[in-house]
Amino acid sequence: MQCVTVIDSHTGGEPTRVVTEGGPHLGLGSVADRLNRFRSEHDRFRSAVVNEPRGSDVMVGALLCEPADPSCTMGVIFFNNVGYLGMCGHGTIGLIVTLAHRGTIGPGDHRIETPVGIVTATLHPDGSVSVANVPSYRSLRSVPVEVAGIGRIHGDVAWGGNWFFLVDDHGHSLDLASVRDLTECSRKIREAINQQGHPEIDHVELMGPPRSAGARSRNFVLCPGGAYDRSPCGTGTSAKLACLAADGKLAEDELWVQESILGSIFTGHYRWIDRTTGTIAPVITGTASVFAEVTLLLDERDPFCWGIR
Repeated sequence: MQCVTVIDSHTGGEPTRVVTEGGPHLGLGSVADRLNRFRSEHDRFRSAVVNEPRGSDVMVGALLCEPADPSCTMGVIFFNNVGYLGMCGHGTIGLIVTLAHRGTIGPGDHRIETPVGIVTATLHPDGSVSVANVPSYRSLRSVPVEVAGIGRIHGDVAWGGNWFFLVDDHGHSLDLASVRDLTECSRKIREAINQQGHPEIDHVELMGPPRSAGARSRNFVLCPGGAYDRSPCGTGTSAKLACLAADGKLAEDELWVQESILGSIFTGHYRWIDRTTGTIAPVITGTASVFAEVTLLLDERDPFCWGIR
């Protein structure tokens, strides 16, 4: 019987499960190297932690590891029901709040090594967290795509720690009552854009008008495993900031308030890194709440010990 200790939180409604004890030993090297080792040698652990019967399609896991970069406080690998994430904005906020809950860290800046680069998370005295994300940029603007059953839509390809296709002209109302339709629409869009020669895109972000006072946009984000993001999506908001900056629609340090399909909020701003390439340094701020401390039991005699995949 293998025991795995986890702490569960949610960031704007989106869950994060931080593995605090019992994870696999991934050896030395960069966090990117250890992600590759995790994927090739311990993928069943990923499935056991976040998939049913212990988890769900929406669950995002976070495995702590020693950073290779001596300037970092920690390293982390994020994973979900189907694989691994380069970065995870809501997960980083959840991770920091979880470690503060444990008394491991206090307010201030904490550098974190991820598989796609170093981010800095700032725990504020009020418990909110700001994430200075990896450099973000728009790769392609207003790409036309023919989508089966929908017709021609247009979207921007952008990097915010994961690859996104951001769409405005999807023709749907962004509300909870439409989640099934939004999911199917986003799935078809992702399939179509990938068939068109952009196989790296694993997130589709539908944009629409906000519902909350003070918000500037509302989104629906379909994640790689088929679940939608309950939060406003940190890496997706970073990608959106990159598109706004490239179009001259948002100035440096001007606040952007991004609303999720649930109505939860992230605030974001950016500074230019390179105007020629359109690369920005985005910062996303949000809050998380810890709601469970759990010991998972992995018993080889259990036919679903390693998750339902």
